[in-house]
Amino acid sequence: MSADESDTVESAAVDAGAVDAACVVPTSDVKARRAAEADELRSLLSASATGDQAAFGRLYDLTSSRVYGMVLRVLRDPGFSEETTQEVFLQIWRSADRYDPAQGSPLAWMMTLAHRRAVDRVRSEQSGTDREALYGSKAHNPAHDEVLESVTQTLESEAVVRCLASLTETQRESVRMAYYNGWTYREVAERLGVAVPTVKSRIRDGLIKLQKCLGVDGGE
Repeated sequence: MSADESDTVESAAVDAGAVDAACVVPTSDVKARRAAEADELRSLLSASATGDQAAFGRLYDLTSSRVYGMVLRVLRDPGFSEETTQEVFLQIWRSADRYDPAQGSPLAWMMTLAHRRAVDRVRSEQSGTDREALYGSKAHNPAHDEVLESVTQTLESEAVVRCLASLTETQRESVRMAYYNGWTYREVAERLGVAVPTVKSRIRDGLIKLQKCLGVDGGE
């Protein structure tokens, strides 16, 4: 997620706090767009597996920003993140035929590859004393990132703004710091003056509430 998008969501969420905080379930149109994108990604992966470079180019255009966002949350370094994102797409090109639709959505599969590649980069780049980034990457929860993926895909929708507003103030603040600002659990805890386990609990509960509010099926 870009800084501009983060600012847009944060300001919109603040404005929405003064409005009805009731959770709005995504419209059928939003759900239809998500399903259509998933179908297109499946088709593009299948074509890429046969060596279709045009299909792979389209796949890259549709997903590269989100893959980069995943990698950046782990590595916290734009340069390393750009390099690692290219490595991820090279891996996707080489292993597109291994994607199994029965195991999840195309984007979830790609995000898993991105997360694993980023963790490998952390392990090779970080010194033994700098364990916080590695700890944060190991704490990755696929279900929670699928919620974030849904939020990212529908940044402009009123549903997301209202669902963010439906969280408690502490949950909303913790989620923003961790996912929109890219801070680690420890950094969030230090800024809020609470224990790390407390921050983890707030973020977990907040993301679960977002998942239910947005109507996201964690098993999709």
